[in-house]
Amino acid sequence: MGMNNTLTLSESAAARIAKIAEKQGKPAVLRLSVEGGGCSGFQYKFDLGAPESDDMVSETAGVKLVVDPVSLDLVAGSVVDFVESLSGAAFRVENPNAAAGCGCGSSFGI
Repeated sequence: MGMNNTLTLSESAAARIAKIAEKQGKPAVLRLSVEGGGCSGFQYKFDLGAPESDDMVSETAGVKLVVDPVSLDLVAGSVVDFVESLSGAAFRVENPNAAAGCGCGSSFGI
């Protein structure tokens, strides 16, 4: 695994996940997966959930970010951030592999 296979969780995203997990009584583990569909071909899906055995796990401030091997190919090198703006608050994936992103930041094309 090279450096570009890493996935990073920003501090603000980690803090937000910790809050949500605490509220729901779940472990502070964010699962990122990539699904077909969305306005640019793929879209990101976020869930709280325990890591599976073949997941790539990265940790920031005690919060884990997990991604399955198939999705990892599409999001390697990305940063998962939490952004609050006028249009609302959302997790955002800054994906260097995405050739075409859409305005909503939740779907992309490769």
